[in-house]
Amino acid sequence: MSDKSVDNSKRRFLVTLASATGGVAALGVATPFVMSMMPSARAKAAGAPVEVDLSKVEPGMLLAVEWRGKPVWVVNRSKEMLDLLTKHDARLTDPMCEVPQQPDYCKNVTRSIKPEYLIVVGICTHLGCSPNFRKEVGPADLGSDWPGGWLCPCHGSRFDLSARVFNGSPAPTNLVIPPHKYLSDTKVLIGVDQGAAA
Repeated sequence: MSDKSVDNSKRRFLVTLASATGGVAALGVATPFVMSMMPSARAKAAGAPVEVDLSKVEPGMLLAVEWRGKPVWVVNRSKEMLDLLTKHDARLTDPMCEVPQQPDYCKNVTRSIKPEYLIVVGICTHLGCSPNFRKEVGPADLGSDWPGGWLCPCHGSRFDLSARVFNGSPAPTNLVIPPHKYLSDTKVLIGVDQGAAA
């Protein structure tokens, strides 16, 4: 047995130093793991609401924007377009919008808050294609009874000017109306429900 006494202060220093070094190493390993679970700025922006200036959308015009990585169409429907909406209910799969493809505040014939403005996700409910806007009434390739709307080029699904699906289309439901609210007469915020804080 050695007569040398143990230096407890040196021992405490070495234990403290080893513990601190181990803690720093653990933090260094954990930080990238924790950071990988947090959404990036790009991911946050992709899910953020989108503000649209309606003053740029002339009657009869479609404006496409992106929200959550999806195309969203804003259509300023003319009076003539609105007048056609009630003339073909018997040809529609869900004319009264019973399937919840829209917020409750858009469960009407225009599927909108303001009748002239339709805001709709531009993805077909059949297989996810993007339908083409065919606003003209009765073109030769669609027949004289075509009231205007959208035609999906992939499988032929047809939607009227309220984005309601026609009978016989492969698409099972109307196009989706995203949550939205009006900030003013010329500004709409897509991605936030009417009545919710912006």
